[in-house]
Amino acid sequence: MDDKVERLPIYKKALEIEKVVRHLMELVPDGNKILQHEKEYMLGDARTICAKIAGAEGGDLYDIRMENAAIIRKAARELITGLRGLEMYGYNEPDYFDLLRREMEEFRLLFIEWVAGFDKRKYIPDHWGLFDPPGVGPDDDMPDDLEL
Repeated sequence: MDDKVERLPIYKKALEIEKVVRHLMELVPDGNKILQHEKEYMLGDARTICAKIAGAEGGDLYDIRMENAAIIRKAARELITGLRGLEMYGYNEPDYFDLLRREMEEFRLLFIEWVAGFDKRKYIPDHWGLFDPPGVGPDDDMPDDLEL
């Protein structure tokens, strides 16, 4: 992995979150299939966040970065939803749950700052119209000065 990515505060926080999730999931009892599924989803979400930060940094195009950011946001929100699912099915570790919620709030703030730093001048028009920079439409041409 690129050292630049590993030095990013958002990536460091994502690794901390993955570690908390792994420790929390080690405590989930093996006998309950629903809890096991929730455990797998939460571990996958934590890993997705790390992978998509690296993907966004590697792409360095606004549309690719925003696509990865949307996936990161979804995975982050699903981690919190996963805690509610664990509670609903009778598993509760308040200390770990509170720790993960605090970590996710810190991550959310870093995420906002990280996304705000995306270069809106480096893009390929998203012909689906979903991840274009402000003022760019799905039928626009690529910027003339973009170096790929």
